[in-house]
Amino acid sequence: MAARPSTRRVRKPKPVPCPDCQAGQVLEPFQVGGRKKRTSDDRQGALCLTCLGTGEAPTD
Repeated sequence: MAARPSTRRVRKPKPVPCPDCQAGQVLEPFQVGGRKKRTSDDRQGALCLTCLGTGEAPTD
């Protein structure tokens, strides 16, 4: 009888998380007002520019 080939699956390594964000989003301050544009104390969610919203560290 011939030996059967191995049926084990090769697991992919876990992706490295992005160092700048959590899950692809960062909190950014924003400006309010007509002419003087003061910065608000609140924050709004924005797309992370390092990983472009994937949550994984860039490979290159």
